[in-house]
Amino acid sequence: MSEDHPGEERRRARELGISLNGEPGRWNAITDVPGVEVGYVTLVDGDDVRTGVTALLPRGRDGVGTPCAAGRHSFNGNGEMTGTAWIEETGSLAVPVVITNTYAVGPVHRGVVEWVRANCRGMAPEWLLPVVTETWDGHLNDIHGSAVESRHAAEAIEAAVSGPVEEGCVGGGTGMRCYGFKGGSGTASRVVEYGEDRYTVGAFVQANFGALRELVVAGVPVGRELADPAGGAAAPRVAPGATADGERPVPPGAGSVIVVVATDAPLLPGQCKALARRVTLGLARTGTTGSHFSGDLFLAFSTANPSALTSTFPENDGSAPYESMRFVPWGRMDPFYGAVVESVEEAVLNVLTGAEPMTGRAGHHVPALPLDRVTELLAARGAVS
Repeated sequence: MSEDHPGEERRRARELGISLNGEPGRWNAITDVPGVEVGYVTLVDGDDVRTGVTALLPRGRDGVGTPCAAGRHSFNGNGEMTGTAWIEETGSLAVPVVITNTYAVGPVHRGVVEWVRANCRGMAPEWLLPVVTETWDGHLNDIHGSAVESRHAAEAIEAAVSGPVEEGCVGGGTGMRCYGFKGGSGTASRVVEYGEDRYTVGAFVQANFGALRELVVAGVPVGRELADPAGGAAAPRVAPGATADGERPVPPGAGSVIVVVATDAPLLPGQCKALARRVTLGLARTGTTGSHFSGDLFLAFSTANPSALTSTFPENDGSAPYESMRFVPWGRMDPFYGAVVESVEEAVLNVLTGAEPMTGRAGHHVPALPLDRVTELLAARGAVS
């Protein structure tokens, strides 16, 4: 139930009857890609701690160190994703992808190093380049505090599992906002038929972006209606009894969004990079125009070809090995691009429809998306079933 909208049960976008294209996987989640696991550590304490850590493991814990073809894209670079220079250099990803808040990148980075050192002794014991990325949760969370510690990275990795993925105010997404409403973590997937084979494309988002006036759901510009007080205004407010904190207001649309795309289709690193670029189109379907103050960073990987793209120190045994890769021809990539766009759009909607309202630092309150009002607006446009 939502404290802002009593009687409303938070549900996923499809459960609300919102018209969406494409065939989802079993769980409609990034974990529909075989081997992919997601784990959370959610930190809610007192009035000021509303944050956490999310870990995505491309091949599960046992597969850390086995590279995936990977590519990344920066739609707007007002953010941080560590380890990307190495991804650009080698086209490979062999470590967990960990998401947290902006000022917690340091301890989480150290935590990943410590976990790999303790659990994957055979993986590049001389050096490691973790992939840690972030969005800003300073409206609800005391981002200058030390709530996130290095141990939380290990705990999120150890918590990672396959199957259904919890959404909304969890993990790194705990204190986030999206289009003026409560944001957070969300996911979705699409099945792609390729000849006799069926592959999955899954997306995971940490959504902390978008201005209220921009919000589009299933092609309907609902944000313009929700911004009108006569139509059910839902702009962020200060909780009753809170005092003004004297902070400068954050510009609408600021905050950031991280998107991770996974697939089991056999792809080259450059094709993964092409998938990462298509994330922009999925976000655009939800209305964003890409705020200057939003770090919009995307990463895509393929779990196929597990024996390729290794990057270990050569053995002094006189050998000269080769590697080979099987991949979808470039001219056959369009269905995979479409799957990215559709799954990213739905993942963002799942954040908004699943997240609960939250009050945090300095009494700041962020309401949940009003589901009854949104479905009413969509029904008037024939966008719900």
